[in-house]
Amino acid sequence: MPAQGLVNKVMELLMSKRMRQIESFMQSPIETQENVLFDILSHARNTEYGKLYGFNDINHYETFQNQVPIVTYEEFEPFIEKARKGGENISWHGKIKWFAKSSGTTNAKSKFIPISEESLENGHYAAGKMMFALYLNNHPETQIFKNKNLRLGGSSEIYQKYETLFGDLSAILIDNLPFYAELRNTPNKQISLMSEWETKMKAIADAVIKEDIGCLTGVPSWMLVLLNYVLNQTGKTHLDEIWTDLEVFFHGGISFKPYEENYRLLTQKPLNFYEIYNASEGFFGIQDQKDSKDLLLLLDNGIYYEFIPMSEFGSSNAKAIPLQEVEIGKNYAMVISTNGGLWRYLIGDTVKFTSKSPYRILVTGRTKHYINAFGEELIIENAEEGLKRACQKTGAIIKEFTAAPIFMSGNEKGAHEWLIEFEKRPENPEEFAEILDKTLQELNSDYEAKRYKNITLNRLKLNIAKENLFFNWMKERGKLGGQNKVPRLANTREFLEPLLQMNQ
Repeated sequence: MPAQGLVNKVMELLMSKRMRQIESFMQSPIETQENVLFDILSHARNTEYGKLYGFNDINHYETFQNQVPIVTYEEFEPFIEKARKGGENISWHGKIKWFAKSSGTTNAKSKFIPISEESLENGHYAAGKMMFALYLNNHPETQIFKNKNLRLGGSSEIYQKYETLFGDLSAILIDNLPFYAELRNTPNKQISLMSEWETKMKAIADAVIKEDIGCLTGVPSWMLVLLNYVLNQTGKTHLDEIWTDLEVFFHGGISFKPYEENYRLLTQKPLNFYEIYNASEGFFGIQDQKDSKDLLLLLDNGIYYEFIPMSEFGSSNAKAIPLQEVEIGKNYAMVISTNGGLWRYLIGDTVKFTSKSPYRILVTGRTKHYINAFGEELIIENAEEGLKRACQKTGAIIKEFTAAPIFMSGNEKGAHEWLIEFEKRPENPEEFAEILDKTLQELNSDYEAKRYKNITLNRLKLNIAKENLFFNWMKERGKLGGQNKVPRLANTREFLEPLLQMNQ
């Protein structure tokens, strides 16, 4: 048997446990979720939060639904702060050592998400193994297991005020990896956990150029910056001139749509793209099919899911429903209870189901990451599809973008204002803007209604950003690095205005 065949045979044996786990929850999704709920409740019944909301008395989902409130981060923060200060048995059994720091995407306030040992081992790490198991299942001839994984993570810091530690989620995952897993990743832990982005980028490039890289994992925007830097440093045109066995990019954190064409130009032979859906709060979904971007919802890694229909979100009668009550094609706000001690927590993401057998989803946006200044309810999914079509029809390639409302003033009607940094500019920006505007009307009936004969909204306004505008803006805000994201859509002009000023 060839060496590669032997490697894959060994990996099949190692990954078989994960495939059995996946097949089990695909076949029995509702039973699996019920088991998860009562398992995590049992682990937290004697905590401060568990006693407050009577976890010991919960024997049915309906009791859980009625007794435990749905909370935002701000509402749950007092319990997190107690745990960060070293408190034990606050919302999860024992003492939480690690907290994932996230600045969020809609405001600058830092969030600290508790990371328990269970959420590390049975959540994030188990899901990572599922990711590789699914890829091997789809590509039995893969060579990624004989080569290294180029990972792009965040910085790590120790919070000095309290005994507990915090850092980017990626840093926490890297810092706690067992030594045998660390051997297959590059760059090493010391470089991966460097704080200063530009120094780190050079160190990573120096470390990985001579490695045999088979796969990439990271956030598309920052990975693209790194890969372009590597090409510049080596004088090569394509990545497969440097890494001949490069075959897949596992990406997550932000939508891949605006970046896909950029990545396709980076290699001569086709590169596989697999999306993952993970966050500080948990690992939720993995692309499990070669030819579909739908994400398999992970039902057996310590997370219990509920969903609020976006048509009701924010209203006084809004109610979360369990998995068995969701409908295909509807937009939902996701609510999670986890083995990290989060309870009926509004993560802020919106999803829609594309399948119920098995349960597959698409991430459609953020509960706070949309434009609805005029009742148009434009979500990120609409924006990304509109940009994709405008690029296809004009030959443009987008690097970064953001959009916000132009509010009505006097007799002047409202509009949406876009700021786009292009990798390749359209020859006719007005044509690009027209295509984008018309596509948004096709995709979103509320936007179409507001645009009808310019009754409420004028046609969108397009601004073209200077080269590296978004990079420089993020740098100025101290937000460089893989865990920080450019705000795409906002209901205010808080992000757009400073960018426009820098663009003058």
